[in-house]
Amino acid sequence: MPSRKFADGEVVRGRWPGSSLYYEVEILSHDSQSQLYTVQYKDGTELELKENDIKPLTSFRQRKSGSTSSSPSRRRGSRSRSRSRSPGRPPRSSRRSASASHQADMKEMRKEVLEVKLTPLVLKPFGNSISRYNGEPERTERDGMLHRNAEEKFHLSEEIRSMSTQYSLRPRREEIKLKDIDSKEENIVPTKGSTLLKTSEVLGTQPKSLEFGGVPGVFLIMLGLPPFLFLLLLLCKEEEPSLLNFPPPMPALSELWDTRAFAIYFFWFSLQALFYILPIGKVVEGMPLADGRRLKYRLNGFYAFLLTCVAVGAALCRGVELHYVYRHFLPLALAAATFAMALSTYLAVRAAWAPPAALAPASSGNAIYDFFIGRELNPRIGTFDLKYFCELRPGLIGWVVVNLVMLLAEMKLQHRAAPSLAMILVNSFQLLYVVDALWNEEALLTTMDITHDGFGFMLAFGDLVWVPFIYSFQAFYLVNHPNEVSWPMASLIIALKLCGYVIFRCANSQKNAFRKNPTDPKLAHLKTIHTSTGKNLLVSGWWGFVRHPNYLGDLIMALAWSLPCGFKHVLPYFYVIYFTVLLVHREARDERHCRKKYGLAWEKYCQRVPYRIFPYVY
Repeated sequence: MPSRKFADGEVVRGRWPGSSLYYEVEILSHDSQSQLYTVQYKDGTELELKENDIKPLTSFRQRKSGSTSSSPSRRRGSRSRSRSRSPGRPPRSSRRSASASHQADMKEMRKEVLEVKLTPLVLKPFGNSISRYNGEPERTERDGMLHRNAEEKFHLSEEIRSMSTQYSLRPRREEIKLKDIDSKEENIVPTKGSTLLKTSEVLGTQPKSLEFGGVPGVFLIMLGLPPFLFLLLLLCKEEEPSLLNFPPPMPALSELWDTRAFAIYFFWFSLQALFYILPIGKVVEGMPLADGRRLKYRLNGFYAFLLTCVAVGAALCRGVELHYVYRHFLPLALAAATFAMALSTYLAVRAAWAPPAALAPASSGNAIYDFFIGRELNPRIGTFDLKYFCELRPGLIGWVVVNLVMLLAEMKLQHRAAPSLAMILVNSFQLLYVVDALWNEEALLTTMDITHDGFGFMLAFGDLVWVPFIYSFQAFYLVNHPNEVSWPMASLIIALKLCGYVIFRCANSQKNAFRKNPTDPKLAHLKTIHTSTGKNLLVSGWWGFVRHPNYLGDLIMALAWSLPCGFKHVLPYFYVIYFTVLLVHREARDERHCRKKYGLAWEKYCQRVPYRIFPYVY
């Protein structure tokens, strides 16, 4: 392996891409495989240069001011010149030949300089190539001269400009080799059922590691999650729902399955699908895909919620018995789980014919892992986006309806004229959370669920089963285990909820505003760190407090939801425990991805903002 010439941290001069000008740069790192140096210019721009494009400072002589001639008579502009030649001056003929030789050398040098140009090395991404992730707000450079010049000189297409690029200096003769390599990569097309060849494999690096414990981990999750769900629901209906007690026996499948319950759930899903396709609400574009396209989404989730409220109100006025939902809660959960499994199977089958550009970045090519994480990024039937629809509609709105059913069940079973204060707090807190999510529906388009993960069992089961039947766990618990909350205690719980909500909403609003319009005068006070991708990372405001302030607010609100249930049992706090594990795991996924994407800039960001979620703790 050849030895490197320049050390990290050394100040040298590097040639600016596409020109013969050298500027002072600092050596950041060196890649022993590609033999490229990562350097940083004084304006913060980071590029990769070859070793022959870097020169030490000592090789540059300081140019004297004034004329290039050192003759005093010439500096004074004297007209009197001696006709006699200096002994050291060569004959006129030799001077002409030397001048001609010098001009030929300069001509050859100019030709060589003109043949050098800024060549973007397009990294072929998996699925959706994105530049925004949940929890890491960023923006393009306001005066991005490098990107603007590249667009003006080479007129890059929208597809290429949407991808992440690296820069290096290449003579045109080397571009032939580069095109040959690209053509070889494009000719490698994975066969149906075979493992998808990743960009990391083409480049000779190690393949990405699988998450959730790999194939064995996701297999155990899919196998154990449905029984665990029913175990929690059965335990919640016990008179003494202690985790130390022996688990209640699991009912037989014939007792749990109810065809009418499945029909009711299918009707609910179809009703929300009908509301989804209504031509109301504005249409926005999502993040750019791998091929440069932007899918369009109709934002009408809040309207769907209002229509659902009208439909439920009309059903109550006509005497429809909503207590059926409480009495058949487990059969409805089984119906939802069956529907989610059928939907996951359909998604896995149709993904076998999906083109490589439609695959999710999180997919691996393994059938079991992709069944869990999702192989296709944006599965659509026409313009009906299955993943986007399931994220907010059937489960999230269904969560509010289930809470209402539990409130009515508490009044009926406990013979109350009005619901308890604890039930009112739980319903109000969670209603605010759902309405906030639907009102800010557009923010969902930049989350990891939409831009990175595919649509498989993980999201299908989570959206359609876990959200409506586990997130409503506190209300379900209070039906059989009432808890009287005093008004002073209620005031403290409300203050805690509002504190979490303010952190959650302000952090997300600041992030979304920064992404939409980084030049907004309201954001001028925010400090940023420039990255080699051309984006900036926020290091002040809410995002200078911890790296994920929205996660912190989410966890504070989750605790406020559980406190009205009292402290007799740990079971109502299962949601807080589960949600903490979920967000810590998601933060770790964000950390790995951003460290790989931003490199040195992310390390600087972590030094500026050392705490991930909990200040002074984690």
